Amino acid sequence: MGWRSLMISRPARLRREHFSLAIEQDETVTIPFEDIAVIVLNHRQITLTHPVLSACADYGISLYALGENHQPNGVFLPFLQHTRTTRMLRLQLQVGKPSIKQAWAAIIRRKIENQARCLQFSDREGSKRLSAMQENVRSGDTENLEGQAAAFYFPRLFGHGFFRGEEGWINAALNYGYTILRGAIARGLVAHGLFPSLGIFHASEQNAFNLADDLIEPFRPLVDLWVFQAARRAGSEKAELMPEDKAELISLLNVDVGTVSGNMSVLSAIEYAVESLCRMFEADDNNLDLPLLLGLDAHAREY
Repeated sequence: MGWRSLMISRPARLRREHFSLAIEQDETVTIPFEDIAVIVLNHRQITLTHPVLSACADYGISLYALGENHQPNGVFLPFLQHTRTTRMLRLQLQVGKPSIKQAWAAIIRRKIENQARCLQFSDREGSKRLSAMQENVRSGDTENLEGQAAAFYFPRLFGHGFFRGEEGWINAALNYGYTILRGAIARGLVAHGLFPSLGIFHASEQNAFNLADDLIEPFRPLVDLWVFQAARRAGSEKAELMPEDKAELISLLNVDVGTVSGNMSVLSAIEYAVESLCRMFEADDNNLDLPLLLGLDAHAREY
């Protein structure tokens, strides 16, 4: 499984050289495709060959394009790589409502728990109230404690004048980080034969990533924590999202989180979460393996 996240922020030509990606700039750098998980194209003067796109599909690499606003506006994903795609589609369509409701409740419990931990890591008040909300989440979250928690959480983290719809560095950073996570999760879903458009809670007909938007929820506080700490370090100096900010947000894919199987990178935790989701569809096993926020320490790779 790939582990490297690449952001290309200068004019470049990308081509395939045997089993590696060749990045032609002032000098040419080659990186094995099997090491790459994510590529972000962050400049308008980047060209790439068809064999590069084909290799991204073959190796399960997510390739992001950025729009005029410098936010990701598209992601290239492998197409039907899994050998049991049709079977998994049937299972997704047939899963019972009790399983769906229990899975959604588990997702929301862990999301609120991670929001509480984010407040603790940030030395902000309110974690005890969020923990109480988490314990009261019922099947299907019929009382919408997710929404209540969000309305309480964001003003405690970013200040009482903050709201998610306003323009500014904080929301730009949050949106960028969430988009990177969303694409990485969609990559994992496709690799396991699942259809990202068929969600367990999100169900918009215009959303090709409903299932990714379900599974992303417990991962979001990781982005929140980084944005809070970066904004606090910079004070009022942050005006726009810079390339170095984007690079650090992409590198969150390599931060350690806790799982049932131990501590691992976000990329690996996504794989485990998707596999547990597959077990729900295949064997009615509702014990989802969802990430626990541990901070912002990068996963230490062994060589």
